[in-house]
Amino acid sequence: MVSTVELERDEGAMPPTPGGMLAKRAMRARNKAGLSLRALAEKLGYPHTYLSRVERGEQLPSDALAEALDDFYDADGLFTELLEVARSAEIPTWGRRVLEEEKRAARIQTFNSSVVPGLLQTEPYTSALFVESMPGKDADKVALQVAMRSHRKAVLDSSAPPLYWAIMDEAALRRPVGGPAVMADQVRHILNMIESNSAVRVQVLPFARGVHPLLGGSLSLLTLRDGVTFAYVESFASGTSVDAPADVLELTTLLDVARSEALDSGESVALFTKYLKEYEDDI
Repeated sequence: MVSTVELERDEGAMPPTPGGMLAKRAMRARNKAGLSLRALAEKLGYPHTYLSRVERGEQLPSDALAEALDDFYDADGLFTELLEVARSAEIPTWGRRVLEEEKRAARIQTFNSSVVPGLLQTEPYTSALFVESMPGKDADKVALQVAMRSHRKAVLDSSAPPLYWAIMDEAALRRPVGGPAVMADQVRHILNMIESNSAVRVQVLPFARGVHPLLGGSLSLLTLRDGVTFAYVESFASGTSVDAPADVLELTTLLDVARSEALDSGESVALFTKYLKEYEDDI
């Protein structure tokens, strides 16, 4: 541990976002300690390229790195606290509940009609998706959104993950977000998740099945460990959390109908494999 580092505010304007503030504080603390990025990387045991992205505001640190920075700089939890603020700052009010509850859910059922479900996305796919779908947003905000989604995926790797049952429209596979290389990596990741994680099930609802009751939207059903289920419906830049039993039952029925139209597990894997080959051929 180095001696306590003063982390007072700079004169003038504050960084535009909590993520930018965290990046600036990390760089300033390192400079005050008289360390190069490579020297700090050697002391902390992290790649210097990773630390560089954090200091440039291109990537949020992991929980472990934030704690390591706090310990090394004797910063009294500053970096851990800034990380928590940065993750929550850009979450709309209507989306905060589902992000909190999915950490404690026993089962997550989700349908998405246009893109790969969030917890199955790779970082390059998420980054390409946000760059195109957030016009006018600066790089810092895009990087923050990507980091938050990446952080959420840890729920599937926990010691007691929820059953994650995703249904995705074939449109999500056909739409080449980020280009062939990104899509090939994304489809390969989904196949790996299906094979390696028994808590993950993914089905595809193919074009050939025609119209279904969830066209054009996104629906998630979260069942908590006490058996209570609530729904979350999202569309464009808005979302709604649904608790009323009658409404939850109606949405559950819509999801069940969509699931009945989807390919079974083996057929879905075959379709994923078909798209993977097509994207690999286009690289």
